[in-house]
Amino acid sequence: MPASRSAVPVFSRAQARRIALAAQGFSRARPDDAPTPGPRLLASTLQRMAALQIDSVNVFARSHYLPLFSRLGAYDADRLDRMLMGLRSAYTEYRAHEAAFIPRRDWGLFAFRMRAMRAKYGPGTDGFVDHHAAIVQWVRGELASRGPLRPAEFDHELRRVPRGPWWDWDAVKNSLEHLWLFGEVAIAGRRGFERVYALAEQVIDDDDRVEVPRADAIRELVRRAARAYGVATASDLADYWRIRDRAAVLAAVADLVDAGELEPVHVAGWERAGRPLPAWRHRDAVLPRRIEAATILTPFDPVVWFRDRAARLFDFDYRIEIYTPAAQRRFGYYSLPVLIDDDLVGRVDLKADRGRSTLLVQSAWWEQPAAGAPHPRDAVERIGAALRDAARWQGLESVSVGRWCDAADEVAGALG
Repeated sequence: MPASRSAVPVFSRAQARRIALAAQGFSRARPDDAPTPGPRLLASTLQRMAALQIDSVNVFARSHYLPLFSRLGAYDADRLDRMLMGLRSAYTEYRAHEAAFIPRRDWGLFAFRMRAMRAKYGPGTDGFVDHHAAIVQWVRGELASRGPLRPAEFDHELRRVPRGPWWDWDAVKNSLEHLWLFGEVAIAGRRGFERVYALAEQVIDDDDRVEVPRADAIRELVRRAARAYGVATASDLADYWRIRDRAAVLAAVADLVDAGELEPVHVAGWERAGRPLPAWRHRDAVLPRRIEAATILTPFDPVVWFRDRAARLFDFDYRIEIYTPAAQRRFGYYSLPVLIDDDLVGRVDLKADRGRSTLLVQSAWWEQPAAGAPHPRDAVERIGAALRDAARWQGLESVSVGRWCDAADEVAGALG
């Protein structure tokens, strides 16, 4: 049981890690003989995380596939595609925590963000929408008359305009993305990995498009972040949805404390200027006696996507090096954290060589154990098993380990 300081529960960092990992679904057993996870289990896992961040990098597997693998083991990614990206999907996409899959019924929760995006980038800001007003209006008209469309299905003649700073996109794609940020357009699914755009009223039910008042929306989002994190600081709760208004987040926290949904706590080592950093535990959060896990995480997993939280929980300093020049990379292009039980014990830089049906472990590094505790004795064997599982999940026949790293020989030995 946690100690008490002025009636505020105090948890060790190890306890906080177990609470956080349990809240994210890592306390669930994964028997070797379990059947492939079905739609109900996939949906409940998505609900637990509340948002599934999207990233297009496909060196090993696209990022949105990995959180479910980390929690459930091998599953049918095509089944997830049908759930998330089919034209009849219950999900759509929005800037929740960056671009993310969210339930369509949550559309109205982000109306405050859509208004902010319109104020920042919309008419009257001397930005793209003002400079390409005719094309933006034409895009609206095409969607209204033709229904959901991929960018490639628009008239290519209208693409021949000077390109601006928006990722070197053409004017049609830029128009679609701006209208999506404003909430006028919604994502109706994907074909391959290409977005299908539609007017919001063509995709989102009338009831789900009702705007949730800003304070109510932020309170609900903070509630969901607190449930997903288990134990968290105000900065953690704000970052889960990239809410920049700290005062609004703290007001939501106060309301949830008054309602009995959040409990103020202290976590040992979570300090600022020598004083305990305020934190809260969700009333549904559990403290398991132990976490039994052996898996890899994506950089965009809620366990590690906020660098400050990863450092507080795991002593883990994490920066993906995709955009770092090769000569300056320390751990590799797409290094993935390795979770063993309740600690991040290392990182592996993975690449799927599909031509040779081989999972390339381009680097493997050990982390210093959190709080100085030793890594489990069988950590390297469990890492090897996790890499074999990852290879099989991706349909790869073998695993090859490079030699640029301090854990390479041990991991290679564990793989035989």
